[in-house]
Amino acid sequence: MRYIEWAVMFVVAGLGIGLANFVGFDVNFMDSLPGILILLAISLVAVVISKLVPLKLPIIAYCSILGLLVACPISPMREGVIEAVNKINFTAPLTMVGAFAGISISDQIKSFLKQGWKMILIGILVMTGTFLGSALIAQIILSLTHAI
Repeated sequence: MRYIEWAVMFVVAGLGIGLANFVGFDVNFMDSLPGILILLAISLVAVVISKLVPLKLPIIAYCSILGLLVACPISPMREGVIEAVNKINFTAPLTMVGAFAGISISDQIKSFLKQGWKMILIGILVMTGTFLGSALIAQIILSLTHAI
C-alpha cells in the first residue's frame, strides 16, 4: 500500500515538473518527458533500495548515488540520460520540492504556533540568517571565480 502512495506522488511530481518546465522555461512536455521519467525511475529505485538495504541512509542519498552511477563516464546509458535530463531546468523540480515541503509541514503549524512568539521570532531569524548566509557565500564564491 505504501508503494502505491509513492507511485501516486511520483506521478503528481512528474506532472508538476513537466508543467513547471513548460510554463517557466517553454520546454514542451513531450520533450521533457524522457528526462522526467528517468528522474522518477531513479527516485523510485532509491525508495525501494532504502527499504531493502539494511544500511539506513536517507532516500536522497540513494537517489544521489544512483544518479551518479547512471551518469558517470563508465555507464553505458550515460549519453541518453544526460541528453534527456538536460531538457529539464532544475528549478522546475525545486518548485515541486517546495510545494511538498509546505504540504508536509502544514499540519504542524498549530503546534509551532503554540510554542509562543519567541519561538516564531527565532524561526524567522534562523530562516533569514540561513538565507543571507547562503547568499553571502554564493556572492563570495561567484566573485572569486569571476562568474559575476
